[in-house]
Amino acid sequence: MKRMYWLASALAGLALAGQAHASTLPITFGGGGVNGSLVITFGSATDAKYSNAFEITGVSGTFTDSNVGITDASVSLFPILSPPSAPDPTNLLAPNDFSKFAVATGLPPMSNGFVTYDNLFWPGNAPATASDFSGAGTFLDIYGLAFSIGGGRIVDLFSNGIGFGPPGAVFGVAVVTQDATLDYVSAGVAASTPEASTWAMMVLGFAGLGFAGYRASRKAAAIAT
Repeated sequence: MKRMYWLASALAGLALAGQAHASTLPITFGGGGVNGSLVITFGSATDAKYSNAFEITGVSGTFTDSNVGITDASVSLFPILSPPSAPDPTNLLAPNDFSKFAVATGLPPMSNGFVTYDNLFWPGNAPATASDFSGAGTFLDIYGLAFSIGGGRIVDLFSNGIGFGPPGAVFGVAVVTQDATLDYVSAGVAASTPEASTWAMMVLGFAGLGFAGYRASRKAAAIAT
């Protein structure tokens, strides 16, 4: 019983450490008539398949698309599905948080009528996450980050894969509703975040918080017994 109490306390400490310490990160992007200034929020929770991919829990900022007359629209996170969508059965590399949003018309044929997303932040850059596509991602993968801009409009900011497209402009943007594709910029969008060293410090910080929670819980369990 003592060992079970200690294990429960340790797990609770880790969970509380992650919940109490969220990090924020700015993202700016632009090109092809679209641009945005975002701030994402994420904690210590990661994708169930990829432990190096942090789940984005919130996004704020503005989005502009001069191609369709959208100016400084406020953004909010479009959540992943629960349970997540099932990818194509042959796609063995898709993250556990893979989700998709059905769009009636206007998407490229390869999309099969869906915008795909997973709302994952990859501090060390994403690996290839599709069995039929070898392109690796950056701080976002090829499924990307989805956010709402009101009026039933969803924006997906996604990576086209490193090496696929002009250097420094490896992102695309889809602007959709359930009924139609309002805009689809397939390439030519550049995006940036703080330097990789900053990401590494964030990840190490989460690891330290988790260990601190573990030690605190272990000490509490020892006192209780």
